[in-house]
Amino acid sequence: MTVSIQPREIHISYLLNGAFYRMGITAWGDPHAQPVICVHGLTRQGRDFDELAQNLASDFYVLCPDLPGRGRSDWLPDAALYQPVSYVQALSHLLSFVDRPVHWVGTSLGGICGMMVAAAPGQPIQKLVLNDIGPFLPRAALLRIAVYINDVPPFATPRDAETYLRRVHAPFGALTDSQWAEMTRHSIRTLPDGRPALHYDPAMTLAMRDSDPQDIDMWPFWNRIDAKMLAIRGQTSDLLLPETFALMAAKAATHTVPNTGHAPALMDAPTIEVIRAFLS
Repeated sequence: MTVSIQPREIHISYLLNGAFYRMGITAWGDPHAQPVICVHGLTRQGRDFDELAQNLASDFYVLCPDLPGRGRSDWLPDAALYQPVSYVQALSHLLSFVDRPVHWVGTSLGGICGMMVAAAPGQPIQKLVLNDIGPFLPRAALLRIAVYINDVPPFATPRDAETYLRRVHAPFGALTDSQWAEMTRHSIRTLPDGRPALHYDPAMTLAMRDSDPQDIDMWPFWNRIDAKMLAIRGQTSDLLLPETFALMAAKAATHTVPNTGHAPALMDAPTIEVIRAFLS
């Protein structure tokens, strides 16, 4: 059941490579409740979790950060810093800010960060939800992602931006017109000349665009995770393969979102209820 709760915008500072930066966070619910940290995918931002957060906020304190270079978070001066190890370092400051055990919901890159944190000794994650990400990432899917994040020029109008997002994120699932419009609103920034552009540092995509991605094996991280886990897969996902998902089922509860690819938007009621039940 959706509750009428307004999000609060907060910031924390984090130290990275000898300098401090600010990370924007959207907070929902009672700060004294059980914290749930929701971390977005590669080119996305924390407002992607609005519907999930609204549904959890009656029972949890939901924190949805914008990773460095995205949304309301500072851009980094060196494109080489846009790597998972940097994101985990920034997120570790958020964990220190919360300073108690947490649950974690991670979509794609956010799930990679979650696995890295959950595999560390002394880590604070009690329950880990992995949205269309697992301990093996195939090269073919990484190549596809590298193509769609190629340099995206500014748009003429917000409507053009929405058309672009509907096309590249079609695998997110059957979103309503209002959901696409809301996603677009949070996905764009306004340039000085008035044109809308995607709400992230273009340099953030350089590392992936300029490389020849290979299969990524994260099984050593997976094998060290003791937290309770829920693995979610889009039915036609090319990043979380069926065979990987089947192996994950030996250690995690599983849920498949029909008629979606990489990655489910977590806006449909059945999936939200599965996540709520797992976290509760």
